[in-house]
Amino acid sequence: MTAAGLKVLAPGLHTTVQDLGRPGYLAIGVPPSGALDGFSFRLANALVGNDPEAPALEVLLSGPTLEIAADTVRVALAGADASLAIERSRIVTAGQSVTLSRGAVFQVVVGRRSACCYLAVEGGVVVPPVLGSASTYVRAAIGGIEGRALRRGDFVPLAVARATERAELRLRSPLPATGDQPIRVVLGPQKECFTAAAVVALLGSEFRISQSADRMGMRLDGPLLRHRAGWDIVSDAIPTGAIQVPGSGQPILLLADHQTTGGYPKIATVVSADLPIVGRRRPGDTLRFVAITVEAAEELCRDAERQLAELAARLVPVADREGLDLGSLYAGNLISGVVSGLE
Repeated sequence: MTAAGLKVLAPGLHTTVQDLGRPGYLAIGVPPSGALDGFSFRLANALVGNDPEAPALEVLLSGPTLEIAADTVRVALAGADASLAIERSRIVTAGQSVTLSRGAVFQVVVGRRSACCYLAVEGGVVVPPVLGSASTYVRAAIGGIEGRALRRGDFVPLAVARATERAELRLRSPLPATGDQPIRVVLGPQKECFTAAAVVALLGSEFRISQSADRMGMRLDGPLLRHRAGWDIVSDAIPTGAIQVPGSGQPILLLADHQTTGGYPKIATVVSADLPIVGRRRPGDTLRFVAITVEAAEELCRDAERQLAELAARLVPVADREGLDLGSLYAGNLISGVVSGLE
């Protein structure tokens, strides 16, 4: 029996297999990895009927072109402004599932409002787990497809060779854009290592994401954050979302593939509810920070979980003929010229 999968015709800039990560291994030097935008990741899985943690493809900045190598495959995309361009003639926007047949070719188009989007397939991507996770950690070459980003000619194996016979699902309405909303942080764990002016600058200034940004972290251009007396501390554990400040005074916001320990003081830590928002930001985008309490951060986390559960519970079926496919119409060349009404 021929394996079911997706043929990679073009890999995109950086497309990897991710799930919700491999927590619990910081002590042996392995970061959690997992989706940068866990909210969109889980939403994509909900659209195709998967468990929230089912492995899917994370697409950064530029999307892949893929060919269906199975009888039928149900796919769904989640991400701001993202879309699927199918057979050069049909556009399916993010937030809706669609079933494609063997040989169909489609491209993932990343939106301009987000650095990433997620392609989920019914049943999930099947790769050997490493330390209990399918997530790709490129720096250690573990997880995913040979521990690396996709390449032309790769075959992404799928768990399901034929999509379930049921109606497609979609969101009731597009998700609101996060725009330039402030990123909420809890100060510390080494706030005392910084001058009062540095804390004021962190919370009162605008920072721009530099070109030095990847899944490990992003350097932020803006006011320098000065230390009180030296910037070298005894190395300690680094949580995802930590904002560490080396001797240069230029902050670095650490993301899913961050190092597990570090000797630079950390002035603040992004709350878990806002990590997906940070993950969507592109180089050149701006960040502003606002400090909140640990208790407020915990409530925001609970609110985000409730919002995701409500969205998943309120998905609606797509009718077989639900009006015009405006995306496809706009993408098509409907006018080939102008003629006189007298001709």
